[in-house]
Amino acid sequence: MQEVLRVEGLSFGYTKNKLLFEDLSFSLQKGEFKSIIGASGAGKSTLFELILGNLKPLDGKIKAAKLSEVFQDPYSSFHPSYSIKNQISDVASLDAMGKYLQALKLEANQLDKLPHELSGGQLQRASILRALLMQPELLLLDEPTSALDNVIQLDVMQMLLKHLDGMGMLLITHDMDLAKWCSDEVISL
Repeated sequence: MQEVLRVEGLSFGYTKNKLLFEDLSFSLQKGEFKSIIGASGAGKSTLFELILGNLKPLDGKIKAAKLSEVFQDPYSSFHPSYSIKNQISDVASLDAMGKYLQALKLEANQLDKLPHELSGGQLQRASILRALLMQPELLLLDEPTSALDNVIQLDVMQMLLKHLDGMGMLLITHDMDLAKWCSDEVISL
C-alpha cells in the first residue's frame, strides 16, 4: 500500500501554554478511510490547516501526498461572482465529471450557475465534485455531508467509499455513528 499521509509527533497550540494536541502520530494509506472526532474546539479543523500547510506545527512533521479538501462551509469555498463550472475548471479537468454527477445528484446545468443560486446541499455536492476531479491521492473531508439530508448523505458517502482504491480519505465529523460506519480507524482528539 502507498502511504498518502504521515503525521509524526505533532504538537500544536495557538499559545505554547495551551496545546490542542501533543505528540499526535498517525498515517493513512491509499485505500484507507479514517475519521477524526472530538468536541468543538478540540483542534479537528486546525489539524486540517496543519496538513494543508496553512499553519506551522510547534513540533513534529507532516508529510502529505497530492491533496484536495472539501470544506465544511461550501459558500466560503467558492467565489461568489464566477460560475461553479469555471471555478472547477480552474483547478481540475472536467473530463471525468459525468461519472460523478449522477452519484452526487447534480445536473450539469446547475454547474453553470453562481454559488448563491444553488442550495447549501447542492453547493456542498459541487464542492465534493471539485475535490474528486482534482484527482487527489489524499482527500480531506471537513463535515462534507452536514448540509445534506440523510438519504443524499448516505448516497454521497457510499460514492466516496467506492473511490477509495485511488486515494486515502480523512474525515472530520461530530457523528460517531457515521465515523464508525465508514472508517477503518477513528482518531479522537
